[in-house]
Amino acid sequence: MDTDAELRIDAPHRELLDQILDKWSLSVLNELCERPCRFNELRRAVPQVTQKSLTSTLRRLERNGVIEREVVSTRPVAVRYRITPLGKTLRHPIDVLLAWATQNMSAIADAREAFDVREEEAGR
Repeated sequence: MDTDAELRIDAPHRELLDQILDKWSLSVLNELCERPCRFNELRRAVPQVTQKSLTSTLRRLERNGVIEREVVSTRPVAVRYRITPLGKTLRHPIDVLLAWATQNMSAIADAREAFDVREEEAGR
């Protein structure tokens, strides 16, 4: 990546990144990268997510073409979610971000601690 180039994050980019990189989307994508899952499997895999939040997350990811919803003709009818080829292309950039976070976590913790000390000393 050319570091001299101007970094521009326009509204459509910001909206898409907000929808794909939010807390629940990353957890759902992590599960679906491994295998297709039904809704309740995803609920068990990400126990902190509420039913409403999971439903919203799945709809956003589906709308963006990152996952697909498949109706399975069983009794009762079941719905299974799977990652799309477009969604699979997210794996590398997300892995790079996670590696960066892991590599820099101690420096970030130090910066947070220094900030908190300065804030406390300033009486904020």
